[in-house]
Amino acid sequence: MPYAEAYQPDRSIKGKVRRQMVRFAHRRPLETAPDRPMISFAFDDAPQSATRAGARILESRGLRGTYYVASGLSTGQLPMGLCAGPVDYRRLLGAGHELACHTSGHLDCGQESAAAVAADIDRNAAVLHLWGAGEVVNFAYPYGDVSAPVKEMLGERFATVRALHHGVIEKGSDLNQVPAVGIEGPHGEETARQWMATALRRKAWLILFTHDVQSIPSPWGCMPEALERLVDQSLSMGFDVLTVRDAARRLGL
Repeated sequence: MPYAEAYQPDRSIKGKVRRQMVRFAHRRPLETAPDRPMISFAFDDAPQSATRAGARILESRGLRGTYYVASGLSTGQLPMGLCAGPVDYRRLLGAGHELACHTSGHLDCGQESAAAVAADIDRNAAVLHLWGAGEVVNFAYPYGDVSAPVKEMLGERFATVRALHHGVIEKGSDLNQVPAVGIEGPHGEETARQWMATALRRKAWLILFTHDVQSIPSPWGCMPEALERLVDQSLSMGFDVLTVRDAARRLGL
């Protein structure tokens, strides 16, 4: 699929107002502040390059990442390259990485009903279970979008529900719309470094995410060298590098 055909969420005035309003709805504030700066490296949609090149970068340093998987995309051609398949996902699990939920069909949670999203998540969970994932406890909104009813439903089901707005996770952060910072585009690495400095200063948890990891990345991905530099810097700065699951557990979620 060429990049021009990538789905675009609702950009209307109504959609923008809804996105602003939903930030105040069905909040679930984090009650426990991190006692150390933490960072998680995550990969959305799980293109094959992320499950291979991205995983190798983390594993070579004794680290693991979180892969937000939409099982309905498995082995398909994505705007950011070929999607991983069951063999890739099983290898990730065997190596100790986390598989998290991104719906099955990469649904727009701002447009679909809560019932439709719940049914799609059930399908995703069943497939991930067949791959050996066990209970899937973390979620990321495809496109970063959500309606209030869907936000409420997902907040009752998952430990963390991740969005796309920039920020760090600290006491009072909304666990039903957790912030994250994308390593993507021409300034992705620089932006990630700025938020790493913020997280270190505030002793907070930061989630950095990308999609593909390849030498000529898509607009939503990054080069392997950029990911390597950020991982190495996170270690040299003294971050605890954890999967989203392990960081959430440390906070009692």
